[in-house]
Amino acid sequence: MRKGQSALLNGSSSLYEEFVTPRLRDIPPSGIRAFFDMAAGNNNIISLGVGEPDFATPEQVRAACIRALDRGETMYTPNSGMPELREEISGYLRTGFGLSYEPADEILVTVGSSEAVDLALRAFIAPGDEILIPSPGYVAYAPIAYLNGATLATVETRVEEGFKLTAEALRQAVTPRTKLLMVNFPSNPTGAVMTYEDWLPVAEVVKEHGLIVISDEIYAELTYGGRHVSIASLPGMKERTVVISGFSKAFAMTGWRVGYACGNRELLGAMLKIHQYTAMCAPVLGQIAATESLRTALPDKDRMKECFRERRSLLVEGLRSAGLSCHMPEGAFYAFASIARTGMGSEEFALKLLKEAGVAVVPGHVFGAGGEGYIRCSYAASTAKLTEALERLEGFMKVDTRKGKI
Repeated sequence: MRKGQSALLNGSSSLYEEFVTPRLRDIPPSGIRAFFDMAAGNNNIISLGVGEPDFATPEQVRAACIRALDRGETMYTPNSGMPELREEISGYLRTGFGLSYEPADEILVTVGSSEAVDLALRAFIAPGDEILIPSPGYVAYAPIAYLNGATLATVETRVEEGFKLTAEALRQAVTPRTKLLMVNFPSNPTGAVMTYEDWLPVAEVVKEHGLIVISDEIYAELTYGGRHVSIASLPGMKERTVVISGFSKAFAMTGWRVGYACGNRELLGAMLKIHQYTAMCAPVLGQIAATESLRTALPDKDRMKECFRERRSLLVEGLRSAGLSCHMPEGAFYAFASIARTGMGSEEFALKLLKEAGVAVVPGHVFGAGGEGYIRCSYAASTAKLTEALERLEGFMKVDTRKGKI
């Protein structure tokens, strides 16, 4: 009898070690979800942890889905997504960001942008390939790449440079084994934004070394100083870039689970092959909601963005007033504040703030080594919650100062 069979019969806890793959066992649970779970169910805790807008999906979008339900539209859609949605995405990207993709075979609708990231990394990464990820960076990229056998390397970004990716840092990180660069601008967790001028030298390094780029642009609509610039819009970059985005953040549609990937038809075809065997298609009601959003909810999107802009100022000024250094984020809805003056590590600070002040934030170390010494605070929460959280933070900082710990 195999060890695993014995464990099944005896109810042994060794099932995890016996059956779960070693690479998966190596990966810790999401650091973001861990702090969210600690805050869940406690009404006295104010959570600035999860990046989810506090707005409801626009009313006309919800109404369109109710009508679709009444018509019985509950079936599968084409694997690539509803043709009308792909048409709307194509027009939206062309008008809003100067990106041109054919709806028929250069756009793939996915189960949120997260599935698109997973598909791209699985389609393009083979065991032993090296992937470069800017640090601090979103928590999901490294685990997905690692599960596919990739060797991970980071490109450090610095607060002195606004946490932007620089050509110099990228060139120093590239090796002969490097195959892919994963970027996310506007950035989660730093709020950094890349301009056309910022991208130009980076694109030259990418082309010089023959890399492919996966560009996660889920926060593209949420820039506060100008229009978002995709690296795919630069000369020679469209063919070697897969652009990923979705509706969760800017359109307040996190639970609808609709994202998309755009790129070269051969690359998209490889991603589609995996999508066909796994998700099959994105939820039909989510696709109907996404289509309606692009047709009628652009003004709603802009109004929500202006609310985020106001909250950004409130949060950053409050963090600074409490004694934490924080650069002004140019995009997304996160402030990445330095806790260096406290002498605490990121996790220690976040746990103390949660237990002693009832405010949940995400410790910076979960975003990679470059995030140690920082905390991520989301300003997707209401103004009232932000104000209360900042008052608690300021009190927490004063108390610990009197204790001689800061």
